[in-house]
Order: sequence, then C-alpha cells, then structure tokens
Amino acid sequence: MENRWAASEGLWKLTWKRLKADRLAMFSLAIVLFFLGLLILSAAGLVASDWSKEVGVHYAPPGFVGEQTGYTADAEVAVQNFPADGVPPENPVDPLKDILRDLRKEMETGYSAIDYYGIEDPIKSELDAIRSQPAPESVKVTGGTGRQKTLPFGADKWGHDIIKKTIKGSETSILVGLVAALVATALGTLLGAFAGYFGGWIDDFLNWFYNVFTSIPYLLLILAVAAVLQKKGVLTIILILGLTGWTGVFRLVRAEYIKHKEREYVLAASTIGATNWRSMFIHIFPNVSHISLVQMSILTVGFIKSEVILSFLGFGVPVGVVSWGSMLNEAQNELILGKWWQLVAVTVAMAVLVTALSLFTDGLRDALDPKLGQEGS
Repeated sequence: MENRWAASEGLWKLTWKRLKADRLAMFSLAIVLFFLGLLILSAAGLVASDWSKEVGVHYAPPGFVGEQTGYTADAEVAVQNFPADGVPPENPVDPLKDILRDLRKEMETGYSAIDYYGIEDPIKSELDAIRSQPAPESVKVTGGTGRQKTLPFGADKWGHDIIKKTIKGSETSILVGLVAALVATALGTLLGAFAGYFGGWIDDFLNWFYNVFTSIPYLLLILAVAAVLQKKGVLTIILILGLTGWTGVFRLVRAEYIKHKEREYVLAASTIGATNWRSMFIHIFPNVSHISLVQMSILTVGFIKSEVILSFLGFGVPVGVVSWGSMLNEAQNELILGKWWQLVAVTVAMAVLVTALSLFTDGLRDALDPKLGQEGS
C-alpha cells in the first residue's frame, strides 16, 4: 500500500534528477569540472608550475607543423628566402628605398661619410674578428641553451610552452570569473532582498542607485572604475567586475522578494514573531536561491570574457601574471609574424569553457524552473 504521508522530494533532489536526464548539460558539467580541476592543480603547483621556463627556441612551432627553416644560428630569428649574396631584394613600396640604394653604392665603392670626415670605427677590428669566427656547434643546433626546436603546441617569443602557459592563464581567468561572479551575486542578492522586502524609501533609493549604474554603458563603466582604481592586479579586476555586475541580479531578486513577501508562509512567520532578517533569508531566500545560482553562472561566463577584454586593453593583470587576456595581447603581435599557435590555443580553450558553462547554465535553469517541476508531476 502506498504511503500517503511519505515526504516529498526536496527542490535540490528534484533538480539533480532533472539535470541528470539532460545529457548535454551533464556533458557540459564534466567539461567545466575538468577546467576547475586544472585550476586547482595549477594553483597547487602540481600542473604547469614551470610554465615560465624557457624550454623552446623563440617561436618554436607545434610539433605537427615541423621545424622552422631559415634560422640565423646566433639570434634564432627566422629569415625566409634570404639571398645568397647577403643583400635583400629592394622593396618597391619602401619609402626609404632611395636612401638604401645610395648606402649600398657607398658600401660597394668604399666611399662613405666616415671616409669623407676621416673618422674611423674604434671597434672595427674587433667586429671583423667576431664576424670571422664560425658559430659554435651547440649554437647552431639548439641556440646554446638546449632548447627544443618544436613543442607539442609551440612556444611564444620567450620559448614558454604554450600548453602550460594556457593552463596557467586559465587559473587566473577562471578564478577572476568565479570570485567576481560570487561578489556580484552576493551584492545584487542582498540589495535586491532589501529593496523588495522593505519597499518604501529603501526601494526608491536602491532603484535610483540601480538606474545610475544601468544608465552608463557597461564597458565604459568598467573602464571608468579601472581608471579610478589604477593599481593592476587580480584583486583589482575582481573588484571592478564585482562592483559593476550586480545590477541584473538585483532586478530579478527584487521582483521575487516583492512577490514572496505577501505569501501566506511569510505572513505566518511574521505573525509568530519572526524577525525581518529571518523572514528574508531563512524563509524567502531558499525559494528564490535558484535565481541567484543561475545568475551567478551567467555572470561567470561574462566575467571571464570581461577579464580577457580588460587584460587585452592593458587594464588587467600586471606584468609577470599570465591570463588568457594577456596571452591574446601578445598573440596579436605574433599573428603579424605568422605565429598563430598562441592565439589558437587561447581561443580554443576559452571557447570550450565558455560554451560548456553556457550550456550547463541553460540546463541548470531548466532544471530549477518550478514550472517544469509542476508539469512533470
């Protein structure tokens, strides 16, 4: 016989059951957990702790591309198709081509300004002696430091392994996204709860404060706060994003509190002597917590992208700290030289994480939606 008095399943148990039925959301969750695991291992120094070690030659290409050709052994700089006579071909659009042509004629005839004024190069003999010496064999092969000519996914201009650098950069970007989203969600939830529950002049003041923030374009607001704080650092980026990204959470939580404060369970709690604080955060908040949770995961996605933008524009992490934004800042110069591997590594890693987190957020929102729970019962 069915027990008619059996306790019903709780909200989070039902949410987990619906979430498990969504295969795409669970696959996305596995990817997000993988990135979080990398973050923990990187922060503990178990993975990518030696990312700053120069293990490859400058701009070492990925292993599947093969070694670069045309290196000058002493500087490890690739010079493709350099003429055998040592004179590069004239560029017809070079504005200095006439000057270069005159200088070459002077070199060929032996007549130059140095000879005209009777000036001799004081280190000419030393430079001639250095040029006449053959390069050491170790320099020809590895640049004299034992660096590898190829790496699994290439190296940057300093010879840092791109894979390890991307993992270390993910530590900074994901940490900034998560902590800043937590700060913004907590601030928006707290202000929204006060505005929706108390109403009156408190609601009017907080709504005015909300309108001030939303009237300024978001990117300009971020840059303005960054310019005021000035000091670069991870904590600064977290404060910038957390103090400017709470508005969406505030709006949604305020609406939920306005709706719930008039319901019977809240009125009954007030009747038996429950304080306003207890009614707000013990009775009402568990029923609106799914709003904050979904908004936090949405903000995490947005803040990861915002950190990349800030670091790309120079308002982000300081020198010596690597993030996905600082790597993209470097990659724009490398792309001009045809070194595409750092840009691809960062773009793929960020795209995979952001897409997985967005899909998981959609699945979590569907699982927490009370309307879906009523339809399924």
